[in-house]
Amino acid sequence: MVSYFEHNQARRGPELVRRLQAGARVALVTDAGTPGVSDPGFRLVRLCRDSGVPVVPVPGASALVAVLSAAGVPADRFVFEGFLPQKPGRRLARLRALRAVARPVVLYESPHRLLATLEAIEAVFGEAEVVLAREVTKRFEEFRRGTAGALRAALASAAVRGEVTLVLNPRAPAPPADPAE
Repeated sequence: MVSYFEHNQARRGPELVRRLQAGARVALVTDAGTPGVSDPGFRLVRLCRDSGVPVVPVPGASALVAVLSAAGVPADRFVFEGFLPQKPGRRLARLRALRAVARPVVLYESPHRLLATLEAIEAVFGEAEVVLAREVTKRFEEFRRGTAGALRAALASAAVRGEVTLVLNPRAPAPPADPAE
C-alpha cells in the first residue's frame, strides 16, 4: 500500500503514473466515501488521464447516496456542496448563498468543525430540518434529525468521531429532534 493524500500528491502522483505506465495495477481506495468525490483522489485520476493511463471506476459505497437514501427528505433533486469553507466568514457566506436553493443540500463535515458548522447553519437557516449521519455503512453508523441548534446542543458534550454527512432541508421545518437512531 502506498499513501496518497493532499500533502504528498505532488511527489506520489507522478510515481504512481510511472508504475502504471510500466504495467503495474493500482487501486485508488479511500477510508471514507468514494475516491474522487470530495476527495483529493481526483487529482490522481486527472494526472492518469492526462498521461494517457486508463481509469476504470468500481462502484462502491458513497456517503452522499447512502445518506440521501436514508435521510427521509425528498431527494429527486438535491445539491451536493461537499465541504464548506473552513474559515467562519467564508462558511457563513457560502451558506447564505445556499439560501436561494429550494432543495436539500448535502454537506460533508469534519467532526472537529461540526459544532461550528451547525451553529452557522442555525444562524442562516433557523428552524430548517437537518439530518446528521455519521460513520455511514460502518459499525457505529448513526442518524440524527432535528434543527441545527437542537443537534448542536445534543452533541455539545459528546466527542464526535468519524465522517459526518449533513443533509439540510431548507424548505422544511424540523420535526422534534430524534434521539440517536
